[in-house]
Amino acid sequence: MQRRHFVKISGITSAALIFSRLTSFANGSAVINAPDKVLAKSGDQWHQLAYSQGLYVNRDIRVKFKHIYGALAIFITSPVLPISTIQITWKYNTKPDAIVLGDKWERSYGDLEWSGAGTHNKNPWYLLISDESSTSCFGVKTGANSFCAWSLKDHELELTLDTQSGGNGVQLGQRELKAAEIVTMKSEPGETTFTTAQRFCTKMCPNPRLPRKPVYGINDWYFAYGNNSSELIKKITGLLTDLAPDTNNRPFSVIDAGWATYSPYLPGDGGFMDDFSKPNDKFRDMTIMADDINKLGMQPGLWTRVLCAKHDDPKSLLLPTIPGRDDPKQPILDPTIPENTEKIKKTIALYQQWGYKLVKHDYTTYDIMGKWGFQMKDAMTTPSWSFYDKTKTSAEIINDLYEAIRIAAGEMYVIGCNTISHLSAGVFELNRIGDDTSGKDWDRTRKMGVNTLGFRIPQHNTFYATDADCVGLTNNIPWEKNSQWLQLLAESGTPLFVSPQPDALGDVQKAAIKLAYTQAARLQPIGEPLDWKTNSQPAKWILNAREVSFNW
Repeated sequence: MQRRHFVKISGITSAALIFSRLTSFANGSAVINAPDKVLAKSGDQWHQLAYSQGLYVNRDIRVKFKHIYGALAIFITSPVLPISTIQITWKYNTKPDAIVLGDKWERSYGDLEWSGAGTHNKNPWYLLISDESSTSCFGVKTGANSFCAWSLKDHELELTLDTQSGGNGVQLGQRELKAAEIVTMKSEPGETTFTTAQRFCTKMCPNPRLPRKPVYGINDWYFAYGNNSSELIKKITGLLTDLAPDTNNRPFSVIDAGWATYSPYLPGDGGFMDDFSKPNDKFRDMTIMADDINKLGMQPGLWTRVLCAKHDDPKSLLLPTIPGRDDPKQPILDPTIPENTEKIKKTIALYQQWGYKLVKHDYTTYDIMGKWGFQMKDAMTTPSWSFYDKTKTSAEIINDLYEAIRIAAGEMYVIGCNTISHLSAGVFELNRIGDDTSGKDWDRTRKMGVNTLGFRIPQHNTFYATDADCVGLTNNIPWEKNSQWLQLLAESGTPLFVSPQPDALGDVQKAAIKLAYTQAARLQPIGEPLDWKTNSQPAKWILNAREVSFNW
């Protein structure tokens, strides 16, 4: 493949012309051309790689680009030097009025929005560049073996690949790392930016794993907040079963945190528990619990936190202490130790043996990285720590963990929560795409729920089923607000979960839930936010072929 150099494009050029200068066509698909500059970071030192016979080289570091089925694959070798970052740059320019949109590493935190091209933000996984005439898309395929982020800087389009293993550069030895596959696309004439985004998600994830039927139901978290019991689960399941008239697609009753054996260091704490293979005294027998949910007319589901270590697990099985992962009462398993992987698989498989049809696993990103997604602006994790296995990137290690969960889950649906979004796609049927909504604070639901659905709904049924989180139906949230959130979820075609406080269920609420369940149980057109380019909490939507406005 010949290296190409590109001239800077004038400020009056459209996104479509910029796209044409950055790309060529291979096998009928647009493919981004070879870059103008490649840098590699090892330790604290950056190395500029020189182009030579199809490779970018400096010392023993080699980066190779190869066209594969409409994508430009990136391969890295470095037998001696540990590699933490690869930075790839193309020359470009954009129109002054262009706006851009990227994704987030895991869940979003009410922080997704279109912004000006000059903001220089780090955009995980993909970048949409839009002006009044067209939209250009740059991204990497899902399941990448590095954490990939795009940036627009002065006259440059930049892709950064984080290849760290924990907080140090990966030690590849003699193997070649396929770090990522770059894909590109531009809008069709007359196509909306939203439709372009949907098509591009399909290109990034050609083989999503999706639920066989739409998923909806109840979850106890947003009124119980861990203070649940078998009797409470049976009560709310019985209250809402008759509100779901579709007998061919029954709703799920998902038992959230609070059911497993408590840690002796954290008695009563449902978020960090000691043994997720054993119930506590409030539940006693999880097989009986699953049977009771089935008899009441719903499908049983269960929440878990797979990387919780037991209070007395040997230190040799644990990840090292770093900020965010330094509470001695909350030890975390190292997912690269085979003994831990087998334990996780055995526990997940046990849930299916108990009779559960859905498992929701949580906290894996925070437990591994010691950071929430909104804290990963400059770095994914704290520097200078390592997994037991130093030869794989953090992305590869997370891919392996997700695959282990997927295999162990068998026929159960899997919801990832606090999972790396681009690595969940094609592996789990559902993904919790935003931070927690609330049964206490409407402003939190509006910020986390409406924002994440408005900007990540192009990923629905293209990456996975996008779960924008629950309707916290409690006496603390005004019904005139919650009823709108319920309607949006029910008519958007995405999963719908209600967290119903029993004494907040009056006749009006029950009637609204019955209508919402009737809609959510069947396939529907995917909702489209109409004002997402100007409103971070979209209020105007196309739902079932009609325009609907909300007063958030």
